[in-house]
This record gives sequence, structure tokens and C-alpha cells, in this order.
Amino acid sequence: MIRNFVNMEGEKGLTAYQTGIMAVSAGICVANIYYIQPLLHDIASGLHVSDSAMGSAAVLAQVGYGIGLLFITPLGDKVNRRKLILLLQLILVFALLGMTFSKGLSTILAMSLLIGFLSVAAQVILPLAAFLSVKNKGRTVGNIFTGILAGILAARVFSGFVADWLGWRYVYGLAAGLVFVSSVLLYRALPDVPVLFKGTYSGLVKSTLQQVTRFPLLRHTALLGGLMFGAFCSFWTNLTLHLSGSPFYYSTDTIGLFGILAIASVLLAPVFGKLADKGVPRLSQLMGIIIVIAGIVFTLIFPNSLWAILLAVLLLDIGVQAVQVTNVAVIYTLDEHAHSRINTVYMTSYFLGGALGTFTGLLCWKAGGWQAVCIQLLLLAVSGALLAIGGFRKRKLQQATIK
Repeated sequence: MIRNFVNMEGEKGLTAYQTGIMAVSAGICVANIYYIQPLLHDIASGLHVSDSAMGSAAVLAQVGYGIGLLFITPLGDKVNRRKLILLLQLILVFALLGMTFSKGLSTILAMSLLIGFLSVAAQVILPLAAFLSVKNKGRTVGNIFTGILAGILAARVFSGFVADWLGWRYVYGLAAGLVFVSSVLLYRALPDVPVLFKGTYSGLVKSTLQQVTRFPLLRHTALLGGLMFGAFCSFWTNLTLHLSGSPFYYSTDTIGLFGILAIASVLLAPVFGKLADKGVPRLSQLMGIIIVIAGIVFTLIFPNSLWAILLAVLLLDIGVQAVQVTNVAVIYTLDEHAHSRINTVYMTSYFLGGALGTFTGLLCWKAGGWQAVCIQLLLLAVSGALLAIGGFRKRKLQQATIK
């Protein structure tokens, strides 16, 4: 068993094996929230309910994840994180099996909520990885975040193909197996770490909220993260609508293939984590946002060009991931004794931004189609650029004042 997290120099560290296991496990966990989205029509048909009624399952998965972020993730600072991760994942296995054998709408809805709630194990793994890394923290966090992003993107592709070949129930049966295997690997690989917060649970929640006022940098990165993930979610939600209509008329399977290109772009995320390690996070943020803007401009000018859309997928995903990996690496430099609470603040803003971006993006689609969506994406990206530039200038002014 690989349990030790202190290297020969007496510093905390992770092996490449441990980092890989944590990255894959985090991706497997978060993917469970998104399996439902391509399956809504199939499940509704099988249970003889309307698509709109079944749509509540996708919403409840997100709601469950949000509840878990607020009330479970901060526990990583108060309890043994290794035990918390394993407990969440083992219960998640049973929830996924419950979904597999569900016979009615009410059970589907309940299991969706529970699956989303338990999938926050990924957000306990992420701050644990940051705590265990002293050297190359940005690269380590980048690797874990790569796993999370790959899980988000691969989930729709995986569930769509499995459902087409075997049926939707096999999606959740296989998912239960994946979570169980990752739990066994984590049990053998994860070290025990000391509990950092000695107060009560209510004090823990209060302390989580205090992190917002405690760190201006956390507020800055949380807002920037929300803006960029809002663009990410709006792009992918409306891209499905754009590609399924004129002039493309692509099937669901074909649209799912676009996610494979996005997954490939995820592999570049650790590169930007290294920039954060070198002390240039603002540069990494600005580079990412500029890449996003370039991708949006291409598809805005050539909305009916397949090559422009493919380029937009690649550039937008690389850019958004660059910003998010940098943000996560930066916030874990604030206070290693409050990693889980800081992560709760950032990730709550992150997924709230995604939900708002999706909601406003759908309104833009109804109002003006793909071009209106692209304008929305451009506004979000430009707002992020102004925020990043403002933070960069403020930092330079502070350094000049100190001198």
C-alpha cells in the first residue's frame, strides 16, 4: 500500500501513481452528474413519461451536487479526508445501482439527487491533492483538474454510446463498477492526513463563508471562474442545438464525437498549471481568455462552417481549462489549513456561473439563434479579460507601492 505522503526531504508530496489515481477517480466521480443528459428521452420512453417530466432528473443531479458542495465539501477540513472520500464513493456505488434498477419516475428523481450529492467526492479529492503537494502544486492540481474536466466531457460521449448499444441501465451499472474499482485503488493509494479544523460543524460552515471576506484573491478568482465556466456550459449546451439543426442536421451520436476533440484539448491543462507554479498566474489567465475569444470570433464569423466550429471547440476548451487550472492552483496557495473551505467557495461560484451561463445562453438561443449565443459568449469572455487585466494592474500597483 502507498500511504506515506512525506518524501525523503521531509516534505509532503505525491507520487505520479497517486496523482494519476486521484485524477482518474475525480473524473469518474464528477461524470456521474452528466450521464443523465443524453439519456433523458430514452429513460422517459422506457418509463412512459414525458421528456419534460424526466428533465427534472438532470436538474436534480445538479441540485444535489450544489448541496454537496455547500455541506459536504467543507468537511474535508474537519474529518479524515481519506475516509470521507471512500465513504462517499461506496454509498455512490449503491446509488448508481439504485438508478440501474429503478422502475418508476420518483425513484429516478431520488437517485439523481443522491448521485449528484455523493459525486462531490471529486471536490474532496482536489483540495487533498493540493494539500499533499508542496513542490509543483500547480502541476499537480492541474492534473487532478484535468481528470475532472475530462470526466465532464467524456460523460455524455460514454453514456450516449453505451445506451445506443446496450440500453440506458447499463450506463449506470458500468458507472457503479467504475466507482467501486476507483474506491479500491484510492483505499490502497491515499494517505491519512491530519484533521485541520477542531471546531463544530456549524463553526465550519461559518468559517467557510468567512473565507469570502478573508481573501480578495479568492473573490477575484471565484468571479472569473464563474464567468468562464458560464461560457463553457452555454457553448456546449447550445452547440447541440446548433449542430442538430440547419445546415448540419447531425445525430446525437455524431454530436457526441465533438466531445472527443474537447477531451483531447484537456491534456494541455497541466501546462498552464506549470505557469502558475512559476509565479505568472495572471499571464496564464490572460492567455486562456484570449484563446477563448479567438475561438468565439471564428464561429461568430463563420457560423455554418464545420471547420470553424471544430476550431472553436478546440480553442474554447483549451482557453477555459487554462483559466480554471490557474485559478485552482492560485487559491490553494492561500491557506493550506482551509483548502476544503476555500474550494467550497470557489466551486460553488464556478458551478453557479455554469448554471447562469446555460440559462442565459438558452434565452439568447431563443432570441437570436447561434449568433446571439456567440455574442453572449463574447461578452462573458471580455468581462473575464477585463477582470483579469484589472487584477494584474492592481498587483503591479501594490508591488510599486511596497518598493
